[in-house]
Amino acid sequence: MLDLEFMRLAFGVGAMVGVLAPAVGFFLVQRRQSLVGDGIGHVAFAGVAAGYLLDISPVLTALIAAVLGAIAIELLRTRGGAAGDQALALVFYTGIALGVVLVSSAGAFNVNLFQYLFGSILTVTPHDLAVVAVLGSVAISTMGLAYRALAGVTLDEEGSRVQGLPVDRLNVLVAVLAAATVAVSMRIVGVLLVSALMVLPVIAAGRVARSMLQTLGIAVAAGLGSVLGGLTLSYYADLPPGGTIVLVAAGLFLVASVGGLVVGRR
Repeated sequence: MLDLEFMRLAFGVGAMVGVLAPAVGFFLVQRRQSLVGDGIGHVAFAGVAAGYLLDISPVLTALIAAVLGAIAIELLRTRGGAAGDQALALVFYTGIALGVVLVSSAGAFNVNLFQYLFGSILTVTPHDLAVVAVLGSVAISTMGLAYRALAGVTLDEEGSRVQGLPVDRLNVLVAVLAAATVAVSMRIVGVLLVSALMVLPVIAAGRVARSMLQTLGIAVAAGLGSVLGGLTLSYYADLPPGGTIVLVAAGLFLVASVGGLVVGRR
């Protein structure tokens, strides 16, 4: 399997995505914003369509659209008078509708578009690996440096304001990190499935972990294992990589749930 260049590239990108997605998703799940990644994914879909329409890199336009969508969700939630689910729904439906219109205008209902929607290891290039490595390293480093502040805002937003933390900036930071995660992950799992990779490893870790930091560590390990295991299974069983990765993550959640119940009874 590793004799093939596209598989080596897929494993390289997948390893970064497997670490980054649950790391960012950890903060979303703890804030009860598990579906934010899904909403951003639909906005990224509009960005991909805009890339085809403008004949420029779909990854770049998807990243820009995802960041703008993530910031819009946060501003609507905190300053627009909309509840979190309302802000998400507004951006969610606007993004998917805009994507359909742009795709139709660009005439991009083809195989290339579906590679972005559902992921394809065949599309990963050395340039993609370099971009994902740079963006992923910056995002992970940022989370590491700001972990204590982000954890404080996640646990008690009002208390963090009283302590003088820049809560609004930290919330926007999480939104931007989520947007970047969607943009760099879509080549592996697709924009329609990336939210699952951000959420499932985290809720699986929550079944067995006993602290926030432990939850984060187990979630990252589960995410990495889901991507590497899913890519391997998809290669030998000739299955779609994106869906296989998410199914492996779902399987880990079931295992963790059963394990948590057994430990709890003991």
